[in-house]
Amino acid sequence: MYPRYSETFIVNEILAHEAAGLSVEIFSLRYPIDGRFHDTLAMVRAPLTYLTAENISASALWTLISDVRRDQPKLWSILDGANDMGVRDVYQAMLLAQAAQRRDITNLHAHFGSVATRVARLASKIAGLPYTFTAHAKDIYHQDVDKEAMRCSMEDAATVITVSDYNRRHLIANYGQAASHVERVYNGLNLERFSYQTPLGRPPRILSVGRLVEKKGFSYLIEACAELARRGRDFRCSIIGTGPLEDALHEQIIQLGLETHVELLGPEPQVEVIRQLTGSAVFAAPFVISQDGNREGLPTVLLEAMASGTPCISTDVTGVPEVIRHEVTGLLVRPQDAIALANALERILHDEALGLKMAKNARRLIEENFDNGQTARAMREIFVRAAQASPVSQLAVEPS
Repeated sequence: MYPRYSETFIVNEILAHEAAGLSVEIFSLRYPIDGRFHDTLAMVRAPLTYLTAENISASALWTLISDVRRDQPKLWSILDGANDMGVRDVYQAMLLAQAAQRRDITNLHAHFGSVATRVARLASKIAGLPYTFTAHAKDIYHQDVDKEAMRCSMEDAATVITVSDYNRRHLIANYGQAASHVERVYNGLNLERFSYQTPLGRPPRILSVGRLVEKKGFSYLIEACAELARRGRDFRCSIIGTGPLEDALHEQIIQLGLETHVELLGPEPQVEVIRQLTGSAVFAAPFVISQDGNREGLPTVLLEAMASGTPCISTDVTGVPEVIRHEVTGLLVRPQDAIALANALERILHDEALGLKMAKNARRLIEENFDNGQTARAMREIFVRAAQASPVSQLAVEPS
């Protein structure tokens, strides 16, 4: 689905590619449902095509098959290997293959190793083009991940990209040889947009941002705030985001008597998130591994907070320790430990020198590893290798 309100990293990536001269086209399998979008979306120049596949009739399906067979006489044998895919996915793969051939597209790239990648994989076979994909978090860890489909997607991809070293190790451990060509490329940030501002002199405000789902750990943040309130600490905590746990979190705030301390702000555009970040003394990211196995890969919002000069607290799960180095670039606590989280929050709120030291170190780490010019260049180098290895495509742009 494009665009999605929570997936700013995809827009950032597209913008970085366009700035370097790469010609991009966007194909979306689903229409957007979020209802509001970030201002950066208006900067994307790439044409957007929705691969419409609602209420597919038999006649529409057969017409498309006949049309595609004119360009790909081996279509039947290719489709024989897609008998585990739904009609909608197969239909969209044929539409994508057809569009790619007619528009001289050289590479297909999908975000998330689930339905988007399965469609790209089949389209690549039909069109004779290489494909790559980026695996993030839910598409790797959720208990409902189709491991056989993921294995096949990885084996056939020119390269598999993932967003943390933790993810890469997990994929290699679970998929063996199929994961031998997984490369880690971090999600990048536009560091001009997320400029560093000193944390000194900020009000005692705690900020957290994310979808209101279990893996974000917001219930433990609210428990930690209750502990700070019991200690008589002066603070305000704001949580930006929306999601299925909104009512439960609101009820928790009421039950703990935190209405004057904790607020749920709902979704906010990125410009407002930036404003809130630079006006907060600490950013809390108490991630956990959910009961269904879902977890974070390496959340972009944590990187944004680090870039903005806001001291960060998070948990030692998944890829987080790759960026939060305890007492160097932030503080790490055990997941699901509200008391440890409260202690860490209290420490930053009352030790500006520590917060300043960690904020400076965090910004330096982000500049060295997460500038989107650098990360997008690494991706373009992967695209070039994929095109050069393909017998039927040639990428014209240099990976600059």
